[in-house]
Amino acid sequence: MASTNWFRIAMFGLGGLALGMPAWARRHETGFLDRVVAVNGVEYRYQVFVPRNWGPKVKWPVILFLHGYGEEGEDGLLPTDVGIAAAIRNHVDRFPFVVVIPQCRKNDWWTNVPMEAEALKALDQTMKEFKGDPQRVYLTGLSMGGYGTWALGAQYASKFAALAPVCGGIRLPPGDDMPNAHNTDDSADPYAAVAQKIGKTPVWVFHGGSDPVVPVQESRQMVEALKAAGGNVRYTEYSGVGHNSWGKAYDEADLFAWLLAQRLSHTP
Repeated sequence: MASTNWFRIAMFGLGGLALGMPAWARRHETGFLDRVVAVNGVEYRYQVFVPRNWGPKVKWPVILFLHGYGEEGEDGLLPTDVGIAAAIRNHVDRFPFVVVIPQCRKNDWWTNVPMEAEALKALDQTMKEFKGDPQRVYLTGLSMGGYGTWALGAQYASKFAALAPVCGGIRLPPGDDMPNAHNTDDSADPYAAVAQKIGKTPVWVFHGGSDPVVPVQESRQMVEALKAAGGNVRYTEYSGVGHNSWGKAYDEADLFAWLLAQRLSHTP
């Protein structure tokens, strides 16, 4: 009987110690995690990928990923079906990053103010929860998310250490009828304007040479504008590839090694 009481006391003591520990000391959540962020009273669901070896003793590089038009919604899950999430599942060893995956609402666009605010708030919330490194925050997106990458990368150039837009653009395709979509920049020469704002931020651009949705000329013109502005730009064009160039882009092993090599402190 006495031994049973001592066992109960010991277990109670251990339980008390556990309850007194911070959350990260009790359990490290890893993999794809459900999260919610509130902006102006509106809640948005999003996903965060946390590497299996995540720990709180070091600062972690963070990628903000913006999905395409086909993954819009409110469940927070659909954006993990394509793009960077698929690459993580195929090559998890290439991702020593915390990856933030917000979701754009139906019939909306990443460059609209509420969607920008949602993405940035999800990023800030993730930085705090998972000890993100402010010097190593990266932005990438595909299709509509590529447009968003150019827009947010230009507007918040001091926040991101590098950009990787995939099959995105500045001007919408001719005849586009997507609700609430608009050009990234409406300047007389929007490509030059965006390039000036991005400045020296390293950029790696990807596009399919036979893209029937977003003309490859969008990426070509941005690359030339960045070169003319003295920017730091790389360009990969996949000959004969259509709109789904993100499959190849996010399968590039060098892309994520390149991202890791970029830091804000290395960017003049």
